[in-house]
Amino acid sequence: MKSQWLKQLYRRFLSGSYRSIRTKLLFCFLVVTLIPLLSLGALSYYQSARIINSQFGKYGENAVAQLEQQTSSSLSRMKQMSETIYSYLLDPARADLGNRAPVTYSEIIEKNDFEALLKSLRTDLTAGIYIITPSGYYYGENNLDVTKLGSIPAWQEKPSTFQGIYWLGFYMQDHGIGRAGDSNLPVLGLAVPIHNSSGAQDGSTILIEENAQELLHMFRLFEEDTKAHLTIKASDGRIVYKSASAFTPKDSDMIWDRTLSVNQWTIEARLPAKAFYLSSGIIRSNTILVAVISCILAFGLAYIFSSHFTARIRTLKDSMQKVSFGKLDTRMPIEGRDELGSLDMSFNRMVSGVQTLVQEVEQSERLKKEAELKAFHYQINPHLLFNTLNSIQWKARLEGAEDIRQMLYHLTMVLEGNLDISQELITLGRELRMIEHFLKIQEIRYGAVFHYELHCEEALKRYLIPRMTLQPLFENIFFHGFIDGIGVIELDIREEREELLLTLKDDGAGITAEKLGRLFVPGPRRQGRGGLGVQNADQKFKLHFGPQYGLTVHSTKGEGTTISIRWPKKEERSDGYNQEN
Repeated sequence: MKSQWLKQLYRRFLSGSYRSIRTKLLFCFLVVTLIPLLSLGALSYYQSARIINSQFGKYGENAVAQLEQQTSSSLSRMKQMSETIYSYLLDPARADLGNRAPVTYSEIIEKNDFEALLKSLRTDLTAGIYIITPSGYYYGENNLDVTKLGSIPAWQEKPSTFQGIYWLGFYMQDHGIGRAGDSNLPVLGLAVPIHNSSGAQDGSTILIEENAQELLHMFRLFEEDTKAHLTIKASDGRIVYKSASAFTPKDSDMIWDRTLSVNQWTIEARLPAKAFYLSSGIIRSNTILVAVISCILAFGLAYIFSSHFTARIRTLKDSMQKVSFGKLDTRMPIEGRDELGSLDMSFNRMVSGVQTLVQEVEQSERLKKEAELKAFHYQINPHLLFNTLNSIQWKARLEGAEDIRQMLYHLTMVLEGNLDISQELITLGRELRMIEHFLKIQEIRYGAVFHYELHCEEALKRYLIPRMTLQPLFENIFFHGFIDGIGVIELDIREEREELLLTLKDDGAGITAEKLGRLFVPGPRRQGRGGLGVQNADQKFKLHFGPQYGLTVHSTKGEGTTISIRWPKKEERSDGYNQEN
């Protein structure tokens, strides 16, 4: 049902219900623009959110792993110190270390050696190393108030029968003596009870405290950076560290956790889902904002583009309407090189072509009328002329004047071809036969003093050529080129694709450059015959085949003249009409 409604809407849109092309262009432009834009925005948001969430999750895991590494490093260092001290105290040679202040010289020496060991174990982060005996006497730096150890919560919770290592966790070092600022120093504590029934330190406790400022600073940086709630739990469930901010755990929280291999503490960082997806939410909001702005911008650009586009079309339509009314001087301004610009240029060329064609038709009609008037003016009765020439030819034959008879015969054949005005286009073979008769007349007139060469394939003689175009060119050779008919004439006709190329060469007197420049220039009727045959032949080719065809003359004074003619191949049809090959 929905697809049928869409099809009906599509048909209505294309059938002309919305007849404004600007509306159609605007609608199509918006569809083509907004669909990829919105699809790209949705895909970009999805990919960006997925990548950011993944990267943020990996960042949280790496940050917790770094906290685990730093904490484990501190715990391992403290544990290693306790093991070294414990091994030292288990040595039977250390029997002089008692649970009271030394009084003998050997006890004092043993005490000094032991405290030198404790000092050697210290690092820059060590806040205190002590051996606290059951009597209250302790070994280490003289800055410990044993009575204040009870203020440490983990120390109070420490079972009296505890056998292994007991981690006191993080607390403030407020059990010092005479050192200002000790109450402000956070430390990480380790208590190791000594069980050696054969030794004097049985029942004592090793207390190692390490400065935890840097470690706690890392915890706070992690909390500020990730907005997560950090909790460190001992293996017995005791809370070793917890973020100061209030927090209510939820099942939807993002959880990063690690377990310390040193003492099985668990580091857990919980981030609310809202905070975890905050970055992707910002991306979603920005994507929606950009999409809305892009839609508005696309609509504005589409409206401007469609208005400009349809304005050019309307201008073209108005210009076409003017041309239809006969205003052939109408031209379109070219505003660009796009398809519309090409259409404008094509329109201008078309109008120019039509205008030129109209002018050519007018000129052709004028030339035809002039030719008809000339033909009517010079019209003679061909029967009278032929009968008279035949009579003279028979009389010359009876008188034995064979040269006169031959000349009259060839003249009759030339005149028969020239006076037949029923066909404007004749075959090339017929035109060449008239040239042969003309040359026979010149041979009788001058004698065999000139040489004529013809190069033309027999298959080319069926193509058409304007009537009586070659004879005036040959006449110019004998009347203006040769002296007493002496010279060489070469006529070459060949085909080049769909055209014929005729080349007529002579080695006569040639034409001066000045006269050659005026040869095709139209003007008032000139005296004599020089150049009229060339100009008339050129006009015939242009009249029948178009202005791009005609004669080309190259000549050098004293070296001869070359005339080239190019025209399309046409054959005579059996029904009397001519056709292009």
